[in-house]
Amino acid sequence: MTALQPPSSAAAAPPEAPAWGDPARARAFQQWMEHIAARHHLQPASVRLASADASFRRYFRVDAAGSGAPTRIVMDAPPAQENSAPFVQVATLMAEAGVSVPQVLEWNEAEGFLLLDDLGRQTMLDVIDPADANAARPLYDQAIDALIRWQLASKPDVLPPYDRALLERELALFPEWYIARHRGVAVEGQLKERLERSFRAIVENNLAAPQVYVHRDFMPRNLMVGRALGVLDFQDAVFGPITYDIASLMRDAFLSWDEDFVLDVTVRYWERARKAGLPVDEDFGAFYRAVEWMGLQRHLKVAGIFARLTLRDGKPKYLADTPRFIAYIRATAGRYRELTPLLRVIDEVEGTQALSGFAYGRV
Repeated sequence: MTALQPPSSAAAAPPEAPAWGDPARARAFQQWMEHIAARHHLQPASVRLASADASFRRYFRVDAAGSGAPTRIVMDAPPAQENSAPFVQVATLMAEAGVSVPQVLEWNEAEGFLLLDDLGRQTMLDVIDPADANAARPLYDQAIDALIRWQLASKPDVLPPYDRALLERELALFPEWYIARHRGVAVEGQLKERLERSFRAIVENNLAAPQVYVHRDFMPRNLMVGRALGVLDFQDAVFGPITYDIASLMRDAFLSWDEDFVLDVTVRYWERARKAGLPVDEDFGAFYRAVEWMGLQRHLKVAGIFARLTLRDGKPKYLADTPRFIAYIRATAGRYRELTPLLRVIDEVEGTQALSGFAYGRV
C-alpha cells in the first residue's frame, strides 16, 4: 500500500473518479460498494482516486455520511495479479504489535476489494525538510519506536522466510534489468564473474544476521503523519535480517541524508533495540557494517526493479531515482575490500571513476 496523497494540483482540480478498463470489474465494484454502503455509512458517488502504486493495486477515497465523518480507503487489488491475503495477515500482525496500520473493515476476497480506515493524506516524506535534519529527528524517533514494536512481536514460521533463494532472486534483478536491459551492457566474462563473487559475499553476510519480522519497505514515503505514525505498504513482509528495515529507513529511495544523521538515527535505533532485548550485535561498529551490507542488497534490488518498472511496465518516473541508488551502491562497495569487484562493475557500467569520501546519495 503506497502513501495515499492527492496530486499536487488537487486543490484546484476536481476529484478524479476511478477509470475502469474492464466493464465487468467496474460493475462488480459498484455492486460491492452498494452492498456495504449502508453498513459503513458510505457515499458511493464520492469515490475518487487516492493513489496508485508500482503494482497493480489502486486506492480510492470515499466519504462517509454526516458532517465530520471519517473518510475511508478502498483498495482495488485484482486477484489475477494481486493476492490480498498477505496484506490482511500483516495488518493484523502489526496492529497486534501496537503499530498503527489501516484497519481492514471489509474484504471481498473473491473480487479483491478491501475497505480500510483512512490514515490521512500526509506522509513523513511530505513534511520532512531534507535540509533540516534536526527538525526531522522526532519523526525518525517515532519511526524507530514503531519498528521496534514490530520486531518485538516476531515469531518464526508466521511470515515467509527471507532466505537464500529470495536474496538471490532479488540480486538477480540488477544484472538482468539494470545492467543488461537498461544500460545495454552484456553480463558475461569478467563482469559476470565479479558480480557473482560480490553477490555471494552479500548473501552470506545478510544470512548471518538475526531474524525478525521485516516490513521490507520501511521508509518515509510509507509512514503517515498523524496522532500516531501510521505504517503502509507492508504486504510483502517476511521473516528475515534485523538489519533490513533500519537500512531501508535511513537509505531511502526518495530522500538522502548526510552520514552523520544516518549514524545518529542508527545509533538511536541500536540503543533502543538493545534495551528492548532485540538481537542486535553488542558492538555498534559490527552492527553498522551489517546494516550497510543489508542496505546494499536493497539498493541493488531496487535499481533492478526501477529499471523493470520503466522498461516492462511503462512507469518511467521510478528510473529517475536510480542515480541515488547507484551512489549508495558505489559508496558502500568502495568502503569494503571484499566489494571491490562490485565497485569495478559499477564503474564500468556507469562509466565513472572510483569516489573518494563518502555520501548517501548526494553525488
